[in-house]
Order: sequence, then C-alpha cells, then structure tokens
Amino acid sequence: MLIRLDTAPALAPFRVRSYRFQWPADMLTSWAFEMETLILGWYVLVETGSVLWLTVFGSLQYVGTLIAPLIGVVADRIGRRALLCCTRTSYMALAGTLMVLAFADALTAWAVLVITFLAGLARPSDWSMRNALIGDTIPPGALAAAMGLNRMTWDTARIAGALAGAGLFAALGIGSAYVFVTAFYAAGLLLTFQVSAPRRAVIGPPAAALGAWHEFKEGIAFVWHSPTVLALMILAFLVNLLAFPVTMGLLPHVAKEIYAIDQIGLGHLVASFAAGSLIGSLAMTVTGGPTRVGKFMVLSIAAWYLGILVFGVQEAKVPGIVMLMIIGAVQNIGMIALAVILLRVTPEAFRGRVMGVRILAVYGLPTGLLGYGFLIDSFGFVPAMTLGSLAGLALTAVIAVRWRREMWT
Repeated sequence: MLIRLDTAPALAPFRVRSYRFQWPADMLTSWAFEMETLILGWYVLVETGSVLWLTVFGSLQYVGTLIAPLIGVVADRIGRRALLCCTRTSYMALAGTLMVLAFADALTAWAVLVITFLAGLARPSDWSMRNALIGDTIPPGALAAAMGLNRMTWDTARIAGALAGAGLFAALGIGSAYVFVTAFYAAGLLLTFQVSAPRRAVIGPPAAALGAWHEFKEGIAFVWHSPTVLALMILAFLVNLLAFPVTMGLLPHVAKEIYAIDQIGLGHLVASFAAGSLIGSLAMTVTGGPTRVGKFMVLSIAAWYLGILVFGVQEAKVPGIVMLMIIGAVQNIGMIALAVILLRVTPEAFRGRVMGVRILAVYGLPTGLLGYGFLIDSFGFVPAMTLGSLAGLALTAVIAVRWRREMWT
C-alpha cells in the first residue's frame, strides 16, 4: 500500500512551523546532555571507585523533580518556550564552568556533584515542558507521531552522544570533550529562541490575581480528581522507581564491574539501548500509534520489566547489548503511549501544571538509584535486578486491575 508523503503520520508534525525549530533544538540539547552524563558518570566512578557515589551522581540529575510543579505554574504564566530558554541558558553556563575547571586542572568529584545538583534543579522541568509545548502546537490527531519524533530526538542523541562522548573523553580528555558539550547546549538554545510561542488561552481570573500557590493547588486537584491522570502518574512513578535506574544510572557499573570493559564499551551499551529506543520511536511515529493506547502501554511496560529480569543475569557484553536493545524498544513505546494519553486528557489551561506534577514521578528515579545502589552493595547485581523487576511486574498488574477502565482502553 502506498503512503502519500503529505499525509503520512510521521510527517504531520513538520507542517507546524514551530516544530521545525523545536525538533533540532531538543535534539542538540539532548545530545549535549547524553555526552556529559556518560563523561561525568565514568569520571565519578573512576575517581571514587564506588557504585554508591555513581548512583548519587545519577540521583542529583533529578533533584529538580521536587520543584517541578511550581515551575509548571511559572510555565503556564510566562509560556513554555520562555521557560525552556531559561533552563537551557543555565545548562550552557554550567557546562562552560565545568569546562573551565577541567582546563585549569581544578576539577574534582565534589565539583562535578555540585554542578550536577545545580543542573538537576532545571533538567526534569525541561523534559516536561518539551512535551507540553508539543501539546500546545500540534493537532490532536498528530500527537502520537509528534511524541514519537520527540522521543527520536532523545534516542538519536543517546546513540550519537554516547559514542561521541566516550570517544572524545578517551581521545582528548574531559576539558576538550566539554568544549563540544557547551557548544551543543549553545546551539540548542539559539534554536529554542526561534520556536514560536503559542497564544495561550486565558480561563477565569488573570494568573497574577490568583497567585502561584492557588494555581499549584488547582493543578494538584485536577490530577487527584481525574482517574485517568492519577493512574498514569502512579504508573510513571513506578517505572521511574524500578525500571529507569537500570539504564539511566547503572550502566557504568555494569560496564566496569560486570563486563570488565572501558568507557568505549560503556558507550556501546548506552548506544545499543538508544538504538532499541529509536526502533520503538520509529514504530510509533510511522504508524501513528495503536487504537487502544492504554492496553498497549500496560503490555509494553510489562515487557520492559521482563527484559530487565533477563538483562540482570547476562554476564557478557554481546547478550547484554541485545537485551538493552529490546528494553529500549518496549520502554519507549510504553512511555510514548503514556505521554499521548496524558496530553489528550489534559486541558491546555492545566497542561503546564499537570506536566509539572508528572515530573514529580521522576523523583522515583533518584530514589530507585539509591535503592539499587544499596541492594547491589549488599546482595549483588543479579539479586537487585531480580527483585526490582518482579516487584515492578506485580505492582503494574495491581495498577492495571485497580484502574482497568482507565488503563485497558
């Protein structure tokens, strides 16, 4: 069957001029983030020799989840694009600081942790505002394709960023590698300035008259009284607690301690996971998503936990790469489906606040990282992966049954 290029789901978002700038801006920012995550993760692990400090580094990247709902209120007031410009300016400044410290031979693990903490205050909100901005500008019928493309920016960045970050770090050292990181952040910021700010609908009294605290409570109330949104928030917290830590913090430990490979090998692990994620994103983008998105989401998340269970017992790099590709594909399909449902059921006036509350679910990631770090130190990698994946499967089943009307549609 022939598909007309002007009606293909994958191309629909590009009919919106604003998205043509947002897409490369998000890609460059994600590329820089992935490069520095790999570079700094390996640096902290080598400098400290501790998986626990590695998980602390990973956790600090998400400390901003605690203030994300309030940042969502700010986004609803000043606009999503304006907020993205502010956060990306801070990334560029912090990366430049780290670069200067590296060239001055003044960089330490403690300095890395402090800078990571400062960047982590804004980073979770950056991710949620990307999705909210897409919801502001893309028609509902093209949301699945747009979200798939948005995830593709992350996936391609993880592949290229991981390989480039590992290669530059190994060949040039951390200072020279950070020249490229800072440049990518700067390019992403310049493109973000070109994104059109959508006209925001004003409902009820002006935002200034209501007050930030009132708006924050309105967002929480909307989530609490909307069964579909509440179920999605709980499910998102669960995957951040038990699934995401495996691939977003523990891979340096797997590379160094389980597979006995260097930072180049770590780049291969990260890139293989991203390649699988890219396959999942392409599937959702080209097809436009399944009809019964909720059912598809639950089954994908269950497959994700099963993949972690199998990955946990691998002892060599090649089978580990295969499992990471599978995990990446089902993870991305599940998360795109979750984001599509959330954007469809959330009114535009609440979108910034709801996406801010959604980021609170990411707080499960630093909690999970620290928990996995303790379990690995105490019992070993295989028991930790087994316990986490089985707990995730059981709790996902409980959520699917409790909210079956909202989830199984």
